[in-house]
Amino acid sequence: MPVRQLESRAFEKVWGRHDIPPSFAIARGMAGPVGEIWFEDDPDSALLIKYLFTSAKLSIQVHPSDQQARAIGHPRGKDEAWYVISAEPEAVIGAGFDKALTADELHSAALDGSIDTLMTWHKVNPGDFFYVPAGTVHAIGAGVSLLEIQQNVDLTYRLFDYGRPRELQLEEGLAVSKPEPFAHCQRDVATAPREMLAAGPKLVIERLMGPSDQAILATAESPGWLIPIAGTCRINGTTLPVGSVWLTDTPTNVQLGPDDCLIAAAAGSELGG
Repeated sequence: MPVRQLESRAFEKVWGRHDIPPSFAIARGMAGPVGEIWFEDDPDSALLIKYLFTSAKLSIQVHPSDQQARAIGHPRGKDEAWYVISAEPEAVIGAGFDKALTADELHSAALDGSIDTLMTWHKVNPGDFFYVPAGTVHAIGAGVSLLEIQQNVDLTYRLFDYGRPRELQLEEGLAVSKPEPFAHCQRDVATAPREMLAAGPKLVIERLMGPSDQAILATAESPGWLIPIAGTCRINGTTLPVGSVWLTDTPTNVQLGPDDCLIAAAAGSELGG
């Protein structure tokens, strides 16, 4: 197939926002606050790409691993990664804990709400990147816009939801949680034309910067998702607008101008040339 643009869907969320950037035209005219925009392909695709926009903390939650998810009939578990697009001055992301907790301590903290104070809250800035393996207890704070790249499964266990009237999955979440510190590597401001952000067994993610031409070695067995973040990235004369997501399963060359930035992702296989 040639490089093609993916369709998008917008979702209202209690923690979402009304001031969605104009590049996301699908969010215009929605009555409630928009929290997520999904870019979907075939239901069997390995990855799902989302943008998230927060005005309040999301629930404190966790996702199961492949093995745990398949044991209950799902196709895969959920590793995910976040690339911060914008952040208010005091914006934070919660991931892991200041110290290791026992299962009983985590259970009690989820019940009484002290889980919020036990988590490690990382201050965030545009360009920050987090890789969040399955089993990591996490939450996204208020005032953040980010790109989420995840394994393609809608499987979330909420442990605590700040009093909102939504269902919790405490028993299931506790069973898959790793209540321990999270190893987050703070990244420097991007300067290299190409930087590997994640090379895990589930997600491979690179940041491409201009001015440069970059090869994406996608194949039918390992397609590549292309997400323009800034500027006017091009493929064979076609502009990839910010706020869009594209998919390719053939070798592709991307042209990036001086102010361009593009995130390229694949499911566990290298994209680079």
